[in-house]
Amino acid sequence: MIVAAGITAGHDGRAELVVQVRHENGVVSAVVLDGDTGLRLMAGAGSDDIQTLVGRSWRDVLAHSVLGGT
Repeated sequence: MIVAAGITAGHDGRAELVVQVRHENGVVSAVVLDGDTGLRLMAGAGSDDIQTLVGRSWRDVLAHSVLGGT
């Protein structure tokens, strides 16, 4: 489950989306997405506000990852 989301500057100065994901074992880890992938994630979620990603399944992150997504 996504428990937090934020915007950060990447090493090249471009915006990146950082989502905190809680895994089934309770561990929380950060997933950093480049801007294009972050926008695909938000579009797939029907969202224009990163805070609405909170509570969504981590599978949404996977589905919209760099591997292609929908």
